[in-house]
Amino acid sequence: MKRALLALFFAAALSGCATSWVVDSDVKSFSSLAAVPPGATYRFERLPSQQADTARQESLEAMAAAALEKVGLRRDDARPTYSAQIGARVTAGLSPWADPWLFDGPWGYGGYGYHGYTRRWYGGGWYGGPAFMPPAANPWYEREVSIVLRDIGSNRVVYETRARNDGPYNASAAILPVMFDAALQGFPNPPQGERRVNIELPTAKK
Repeated sequence: MKRALLALFFAAALSGCATSWVVDSDVKSFSSLAAVPPGATYRFERLPSQQADTARQESLEAMAAAALEKVGLRRDDARPTYSAQIGARVTAGLSPWADPWLFDGPWGYGGYGYHGYTRRWYGGGWYGGPAFMPPAANPWYEREVSIVLRDIGSNRVVYETRARNDGPYNASAAILPVMFDAALQGFPNPPQGERRVNIELPTAKK
């Protein structure tokens, strides 16, 4: 039954009938900001590890910049109000719905079963839009983005937020920007506790 349902799911996904789909993110935010000053600005701060691959980091910063602009923050490297440190992670592995007996014996891929994960930081192959794998492959992608804002004058963290998403689609180039939007929902006074944020992502009809 599980195999049949999975096959039907992928068949529907491949049919190209849908014109939009929903990116659901689990978001948790912390804020000490009562309000944001008019005309507030920011600059990006990079960790040493993020400076090793400039192209990938610039791509992520462009995604985050679009989301920050939507909540009223403008990038200004010369006269920033805040510093913004961002992060993103994409982990590829075996679907939690997969049947390990379908692959290479009772323990799945080469004996690793459900634990055969490989990590890809800042993407690593997720550019180029959605790519669907056949049901037999049973891929699963776990994603997380984060934003930390510090007040430049005091170097104090004033806003911290994270968004998590998982699913069967290798479409991080389209999903990560939406996750940054989700992470900033409610800024600068987000709800307390973890919450689910659903954002519709238009897709081209095939």
